[in-house]
Amino acid sequence: MSDDESYELLGFDNVLLPVGDLGEAVEFYERAGFTVLNRLDEAGIAVLRVGAEAPGILLRHEETLGHRTPPWPSPRVWLEVPDARAAARELTAAGIRLLDEPSAVVTGWVVEIADPWGNVLGFTDYTKRRELGRRP
Repeated sequence: MSDDESYELLGFDNVLLPVGDLGEAVEFYERAGFTVLNRLDEAGIAVLRVGAEAPGILLRHEETLGHRTPPWPSPRVWLEVPDARAAARELTAAGIRLLDEPSAVVTGWVVEIADPWGNVLGFTDYTKRRELGRRP
């Protein structure tokens, strides 16, 4: 591709996650701490807010998709939180099963969950490398 034909990646628009039941998915993600920004049942989509950023997580209803466990390896969406271990406690208190206990990573900690359709989301912090994380 020549320079005059190239394009520039500007950033994320939305992350699309397929779900088998929009109402059940919205309830799951609300328990996980997400806020619904928009829900358009007639289009089979709901947009979840992620922090103060414009891009979000878009849940898209796929009629034939049933409950499933995450395939391994599976794509993951990791979201930054102030404290991943605190997030793990809150998720557990909300009745959401963790895929594993929080684990240490180079920058801090991470904990992962899967929705009923096998979409994996991680919650990670920068408690070991605060200079690399977002500033409140």
